[in-house]
Parts: sequence; C-alpha cells; structure tokens
Amino acid sequence: MTRLIVAAGGGGDAVAAAMLDAALYGGETPAVVLTYAWDRLLIDPIPGPRGPANFTGLRTLTRSVRTVPADAAPIAPAGSTLPRLAAELPQTFALIDPHHGAEGIVRQLEEIVQYLEPDSVDLLDVGGDILARGDEPTLRSPLADALTLAACCELNFPVRLLVAGPGLDGELPADVLRERLGPVVLTLTAEHVTPVSSVLDWHPSEATAMLTATARGARGLCEVRDAGLPVPLTDDGATVYEADLDEALYRNQLARAILATENLHQVEQYSREICGFSEIDYERHKASWLCIQSTQQLDPEAILHQLDEFEADARSRGITHTTFRRLTEAFGLSGNQRQHLRALLLSSRPDQYQAPLWRFPSVA
Repeated sequence: MTRLIVAAGGGGDAVAAAMLDAALYGGETPAVVLTYAWDRLLIDPIPGPRGPANFTGLRTLTRSVRTVPADAAPIAPAGSTLPRLAAELPQTFALIDPHHGAEGIVRQLEEIVQYLEPDSVDLLDVGGDILARGDEPTLRSPLADALTLAACCELNFPVRLLVAGPGLDGELPADVLRERLGPVVLTLTAEHVTPVSSVLDWHPSEATAMLTATARGARGLCEVRDAGLPVPLTDDGATVYEADLDEALYRNQLARAILATENLHQVEQYSREICGFSEIDYERHKASWLCIQSTQQLDPEAILHQLDEFEADARSRGITHTTFRRLTEAFGLSGNQRQHLRALLLSSRPDQYQAPLWRFPSVA
C-alpha cells in the first residue's frame, strides 16, 4: 500500500504526519510526506519557506518534486529540520515548493500522484486553522494551510482532510472548530506517539508537542509562542477528526482567492488583503531584531532565577505547562540556545519534564 500525506503547514505537521502514518496504517510501508521546509525563526533565520534552491543533496522524484534525504543540507544561513527528520523517521519527506503559487503545488501533487499511484492521499493539519474563514482575530499563520488546501482541492484525486488536536495551534479555539469537524478518525494514545518521541526532544513544534503530550495524558493550560497564548490541554487534544474538504475551501476566503496564483508574492498580497497581514511580513520584522541579539553562554543561576519568576507569574494566571520554545523567547535567548536551555532545565529539575512539555509545580 502506497500513501501520500500532505503536511498542511509544514514543520510540526510533518512530524504529526509520520506519527499518524504509523497509527493509522501500521507503518509497514512508510508513507511519502509532502511538506514545506518552513521551520520559522528558531531554526531558520531567513523569513518564509525554503525552496529546492536552498538545499544541497536533494533527490529527484518527479520533474518538480524533490525528496529530502538524511544527507541533504540547507545552504547557510538557511536552516531546516527536514534532513534530520529523514534521518530519524522511516517516511520519505518530499518538498512543497510554494514559490510558484497554488498552481505550482497543484503541478507537484499531480506529478507525485501519477508517479506513486497512492492508495490514499491525506491532508493533515494540527490545530485546525486550515478550517478558518480568514478574518478571525486570533488567526496567525493562514498562508501555508490555505495554499495546500487550495492545491488539494484542485487535484483530480480524492483527498481526505484530517485535523488533529483541534485548537492546539493557539489560533482557532476548539469550541469554534467543533461545528466544522466531521467524524472522529482516531484518538491518539501514548503508544501511538512512541515513533516520534525522540524527534520531539529536539523539534521546535509547539502544536505537535501538545498533541503528543495530551495523548500521554497531560491536562491543563499550556502557554505558547512569543505572545504567551494559553492553549487548553483537554481530552479533545489527542483526537484526529475528518473534515469536509470542499466545505473547508468554500469557507476559507484566502484559499479560494489564491487558486490561480503563480508565485508566492501573489499569495502574500491576497493574505494581506483578506486576513489583514502576511505571516512572512511578521517573520521579516521579527528577524530584523533577532539578528541583533547577542549569543552569550547561559548563566545557570540567572536562568533558574528567571524560571522561578516566570513560573510564579504563570501559575497566577492558571498556566500549568509551557514549551521550551516559549521559555527560550521569554528569557530573551536566541534560537540556537533552546537546546542548551532544555538540557539545563532537565538536569536541574527533571521532575518538571512532562515530555515534551515543561510542567509547572502546583502550589500546595
């Protein structure tokens, strides 16, 4: 059996796709995961997604589709988690190139479907912002999902839209998404997340980290992102739903608008007009001040003091968990210090690690 899973937003969606592949299909013949190389600024200092020209060592699958093997590498200063994912997971990771707009991704999909002749094609989004209209005030990253949604709807092959962990991306609340979701496909368990456990020790995705944590039983309120958004960890967080693909396109104003786009600049302009912003503009602005951060060696005593203050403030707001990405940014550290921070906290206070999240101790 050959399967294709399209990771709607790249990043953590690609990790979740590998997990879902094993959970739903047993992993005997690992799927091909079509995904963006878009790891945001903690990993990649260059705003926006990477294309084939930003890598060495890619392999040709079809005329317009390249796979990312373990020995591929992003060309500095670009960064990417995909080569390491390819090294640690059995799935084949193929690169979505959004620089030719929705029409370019449709071409990629048509070629890969013709080449693979898959038994199934799934479009997977962790969190559910792919089901947005586009004008919601809490929406933060609609562009990538809208592009994959638009392209999959143009494909002359049945595509199943899956939403894992509704609300976990901190964009659309689960209550808003509930009426837009269809039947339950799977409720993830601790056993299901085992294949990607080691990956989430280093991968920066917050939504997929919370997805695996809820599957392992974590419950509470998790603070994420640089803005400190509170995301509930509930029973629903470990659930994978099917949603109607055509209804999603009809609802998603940005996805409909970009169907005929031929480059990423057009997609960005539609995002500015419909959503009020382009998330790549946000990355450009953020990158401009991140580049002036100095990278200093961590001072363990100072970091643990910051942690105590952060935890006290968070607990006063009902927060029970956070991510290492959130702590890194809250402490004013650079992205390449995230793993050093993680190692320091795990060695100092290992009982607070509720993999892959950081848990705040309750006050007696």
